[in-house]
Amino acid sequence: MAYARAVDGGGQDGPVGRRAALPRAEREALVLDTASDLFYARGVRAVGMDELIATTGLAKMTVYRLYPTKDHLVAGYLGRLRDQILAAVDDDVDRHAGRPDAALLAVLDAVRQDLARPGFRGCPFGNAAVDYDDPAHPARVVAGEYRAELRGRLRALATRLVGDAARGGELGDRLAVLIDGAYLSAAHLGPDGPAAAGLGLARDLVAAAVAPGSPSRDTASL
Repeated sequence: MAYARAVDGGGQDGPVGRRAALPRAEREALVLDTASDLFYARGVRAVGMDELIATTGLAKMTVYRLYPTKDHLVAGYLGRLRDQILAAVDDDVDRHAGRPDAALLAVLDAVRQDLARPGFRGCPFGNAAVDYDDPAHPARVVAGEYRAELRGRLRALATRLVGDAARGGELGDRLAVLIDGAYLSAAHLGPDGPAAAGLGLARDLVAAAVAPGSPSRDTASL
């Protein structure tokens, strides 16, 4: 969403936006929403703080009080996205309590829908991390945290499905790499090319892991 440009009045909000009167949480959400739109559409490095601040309609000092540096803002943008995605995964797990195969398929369906959404241009974590070669940069740190957390959830679900930690860990890792590959492929070849085949393979792996005669057998065919 586009916001009116602010007139910077020495740290006070200009006449365009009485947004300084917004509660802190709303100002923070406004900045992160704007960063999310701009960073994802054009890349983290391509968007400067001056442009981002002007787009929010907030004064410069208002934004810098929330995020003292661009690195802080990148960490906030990716950290919020990490938490939102993992919360959605956890909701799927809770919704399919006792049916780990159904939870895994729900995650794969969510990925498929994400790849097909308008404006899709790849994994936001991968896009941001590739801009920085320092492994300690927040973009790479948060991206690594996200992938580790998602991998952990996939491995835990797969272990519950097969009843064996070693086999479950291997299945979870296979699903994780197929999801990563689908995001990369869809960014260049669209959601209906190899990405769709990769997600189909992931579903096949889940179906094959369901033990014959298990109550979860029917779920694996959904």
